[in-house]
Amino acid sequence: MLVVGRIGKPHGIRGEVTVEVRTDEPETRFAPGSVLRTEPGANLPGASVPAHPEAYRVPGELTVEAARWHQGRVLLVAFEGVLDRNVAEALRGTLVGVDLADVAPPTDPEEFHDQQLVGLAVVTPAGERLGEVARIDHAPAADLLVLRRSGRRDVLIPFVRAIVPEVDLAGGRVVVDPPGGLLDL
Repeated sequence: MLVVGRIGKPHGIRGEVTVEVRTDEPETRFAPGSVLRTEPGANLPGASVPAHPEAYRVPGELTVEAARWHQGRVLLVAFEGVLDRNVAEALRGTLVGVDLADVAPPTDPEEFHDQQLVGLAVVTPAGERLGEVARIDHAPAADLLVLRRSGRRDVLIPFVRAIVPEVDLAGGRVVVDPPGGLLDL
């Protein structure tokens, strides 16, 4: 599944939710009628639990009924069948996405889907293995590769050309040239 968003808090009393957008094409992915898959068990800890949990189980798919931008920066989405704030609250933290088979590969050679990068070996320009890409964190300033190292703390590496000069999908590796001290943080 290619994650396109994460459902946030409810907005109002009629079942609308905020969505943390994780796609460059929100108008396409959240168009009315779009069917989005959900990732089971992705709910945030601490989300309120309704009195009758069986009535509020997150379904395997959600269909977008309507979507609109609120104050130009927050995407509000109404899903079919989510008619009140309690059901909307039960969706909080759920990842939504589309099947990878339904997504065309990026046309820009320097653009990648997160799923293409996760699991790739991370090596230095000299070929020294540092670990592997555990996930991609989408920060406001730049995306971050999360480097998982055996027996050591994970490290965040800014996914910018100066530090990540090469991504070799066919070779299964990402070359990083970290500035001094970055791997020690």
